[in-house]
Amino acid sequence: MSSALKTQLLTGPALRRVPAIPGAVSNGNLRPARVSKSKFCPIRAVVNSDQNKATEAATKSVDAKDVNGSLLVSSSSSKEGLVDVRAVITIRKKLKEKLTEKIEDQWELFVNGIGQGIMIQLISEDIDPVRGWLPKPVTSSNVNIFQYEANFGVPSDFGNPGAILITNLHGKEFYLLEIVVHGFDGGPVFFPANTWIHSRKDNAESRIIFKNQAYLPSQTPAGIKDLRREDLLSIRGNGKGERKHHERIYDYAVYNDLGNPDKDKDLARPVLSGEERPYPRRCRTGRPPTKTDPLCESRIEKPHPVYVPRDETFEEIKQNTFSSGRLKAVLHNLIPSIAASLSSSDIPFTCFSDIDKLYNSGFLLKDDDEQNGRSKLFLATVIKQFLNVGDRLFKYETPAVIRRDRFAWLRDNEFARQTLAGVNPVNIELLKEFPILSKLDPAIYGPPESAITKELIEEELHGLSVEKAIEEKRLFILDYHDLLLPFIEKINSLPDRKTYASRTVFFYNKAGMLRPLAIELSLPPSRSSPQNKQVYTHGHDATTHWIWKLAKAHVCSNDAGVHQLVNHWLKTHASMEPYIIATHRQLSSMHPIYKLLHPHMRYTLEINALARQSLINGGGIIEASFSPGRYAMELSSAAYKSFWRFDMEALPADLLRRGMAEEDPSMPSGVRLVIEDYPYAADGLLIWCAIKEWVESYVAHFYSEPNSVTSDVELQAWWSEIKNKGHHDKRNEAWWPKLETKEDLSGIITIMIWTASGQHAAINFGQYPFGGYVPNRPTLMRKLVPQENDPGYEKFLLNPQHTFLSSLPTQLQATKVMAVQDTLSTHSPDEEYLGQVNQLHSHWINDPEVLNMFDKFSANLEEIEKIINTRNKDFRLKGRCGAGIPPYELLLPSSGPGVTGRGIPNSISI
Repeated sequence: MSSALKTQLLTGPALRRVPAIPGAVSNGNLRPARVSKSKFCPIRAVVNSDQNKATEAATKSVDAKDVNGSLLVSSSSSKEGLVDVRAVITIRKKLKEKLTEKIEDQWELFVNGIGQGIMIQLISEDIDPVRGWLPKPVTSSNVNIFQYEANFGVPSDFGNPGAILITNLHGKEFYLLEIVVHGFDGGPVFFPANTWIHSRKDNAESRIIFKNQAYLPSQTPAGIKDLRREDLLSIRGNGKGERKHHERIYDYAVYNDLGNPDKDKDLARPVLSGEERPYPRRCRTGRPPTKTDPLCESRIEKPHPVYVPRDETFEEIKQNTFSSGRLKAVLHNLIPSIAASLSSSDIPFTCFSDIDKLYNSGFLLKDDDEQNGRSKLFLATVIKQFLNVGDRLFKYETPAVIRRDRFAWLRDNEFARQTLAGVNPVNIELLKEFPILSKLDPAIYGPPESAITKELIEEELHGLSVEKAIEEKRLFILDYHDLLLPFIEKINSLPDRKTYASRTVFFYNKAGMLRPLAIELSLPPSRSSPQNKQVYTHGHDATTHWIWKLAKAHVCSNDAGVHQLVNHWLKTHASMEPYIIATHRQLSSMHPIYKLLHPHMRYTLEINALARQSLINGGGIIEASFSPGRYAMELSSAAYKSFWRFDMEALPADLLRRGMAEEDPSMPSGVRLVIEDYPYAADGLLIWCAIKEWVESYVAHFYSEPNSVTSDVELQAWWSEIKNKGHHDKRNEAWWPKLETKEDLSGIITIMIWTASGQHAAINFGQYPFGGYVPNRPTLMRKLVPQENDPGYEKFLLNPQHTFLSSLPTQLQATKVMAVQDTLSTHSPDEEYLGQVNQLHSHWINDPEVLNMFDKFSANLEEIEKIINTRNKDFRLKGRCGAGIPPYELLLPSSGPGVTGRGIPNSISI
């Protein structure tokens, strides 16, 4: 805070100067008070004006409890002409403290005795030294939450406080939950914080905490206008300096941190930015450039943390869950790695029972008789002792896709059903015209016409013409041709990677079932084969049947890659990050839109930073486990360049774009589904409409004046920054929505909340339930489909199962990706779900009308959950109900912890 502003605060006409020297007691000493888990206990505390007595009281009062378990503090009478006011500060300590931290706490107790601690200032009120770090643990049902209080006097004509300045005089940070000020007319005044308060030794500036009243910039009371601006400036980065762990600085950077050329030239990766490789921006860390490439940022590898603003980091419960998940991943990855190293090679699955053992028996550590050596035997012994499971290693849970019917994945109708109700139900499109044409340059990629001909399709339609099927909206397509073909040659040059650009055509029959008709697999044209496209149908003989299964596996592999790199990472994680950065940089925490978006930003920057560190980085798990390999993020960039549009991220707009819905003003969502039994879309539209209704009522409440949106300087700066900085490479696109009316604002906010909640839930939490069984969704393929003139074709005819399994990921690759999918599909115990408010955040806004609106939103979501459960029992809906069919639960709002295959968190938190 500027010195000029400090002077104004301390010398304004409504202020009273009092001693602010640490150790000099004016009339306030903090005392610890006990709290229960569910609600704060009553506190009876007033002030001792003598420092020595106060310090003595602070020591003795820990054991002096009233009948309610509160701590008693002695009192002196209030000053004449002043109103007694009591400030209660609630902090949360760590669940687990290291020995050094416990020693530091004892030191803090000693320091408290000479006047150090927490200093608060009510704006336009006295400054009081607030001292008294936790003297010793207090027995409580929630021993990590504590309260301190200070009593002091304020002028009777003071009015209501608008902000509090808080200074941490301790040597380490603490987590402030909230401050409640009692004694003013109208009841307690709440100052929700939920923030880390840095130590003054790290940053001498005080933190500003505003009360829970939402104000548009033009409505801000005069006494806190400067503080509003000062608080925003304090966290807005300027593109300079390396960020430190305790800071709360938000700024932008390009994706130049994925490679590690200093470690190995093969780990160099291109910067994702600019016209050639556009991409959303990430949170800036300011790390120095690599020695090898000045355009690339140096990396920080595990276990060292990557910087994110301090309040964006995982809370302890989440961190423990993620760490245990990571430990599980290490055990699932490391041990098969060792097992593979002890055997002759990283071996493929040799029979389907090998895959079943992952769930039934666990992964076996095998000794290779051909390899001797004490080191090998010692290593095996250590592993077995460590796990204490003899020859058995960890078992995976049976994935939902085979739990009810282990052979479902083999059937064509299940292959088709998952395009509507699987983990990636967002790429299927209505086939609107024939022939199917590519938009790629024919000079480079050959003739644009697909090899799937009208005659071939009509052979499968049993008398129905292609024209009639298109007219009746019964032909659909899963088309990855144009996205993948430019990368196929590079991908296929990688060791043990073989893939195609694929198209799959489906037919929706009168029985309400979707089935695949034909699959086209394309390679780039070459001199020897200028038209390198093969079309496969299901056929009836044994050879065609196995070839068809391999073709489907290649489609599923492509689908898994596009799902992970485009629909999951790019369209949710990466696209949300600039919205979050801009919200913190441009919207005050008092701004109503900040308050609306705040629950939907939780943990996203942290999980994204962890992903850049270990998942999507050069040599990371995604490159090792998915077909595109080292070209994975370049493919993601190509999708951003060609397909990403903010306005099309609205669910109804996306369904209309893909031809999966038609406009219908009579429907609540404004659209009617072309396939009624489309579980993702049917349930998603319910969630979308509930979010939209909540957002529209909230926005209308705050923006009631005709020009209130255009005159909101913070809001306009926010939207401008999202377009021009956050999505800089797309800044000149004509499709960006305008922000002029409350309807414009509601539409923009609804897209953001839907992306962070419903959309991410639908494409994330089914990863293990659907992908945990490798044959159902192989993340890569290692062989092309056998052709009659291939040298290995005879081996395929003799043992087609071996050919199929050896085309899938190896045992090591499979167990690695399964471990990651298991971790990413897990809900943390501290997950916050859509329509729910964490009890510790219950004072997020002081507006009864808004709270009533939110209650209605919550009630709507409860009704939606009932509707979805009813749909899952409706046998007319064959895509979600039937023999062996798992119910579609990914958009059920609520969930417990763990891998549940359901639940919509408020934010992208994993």
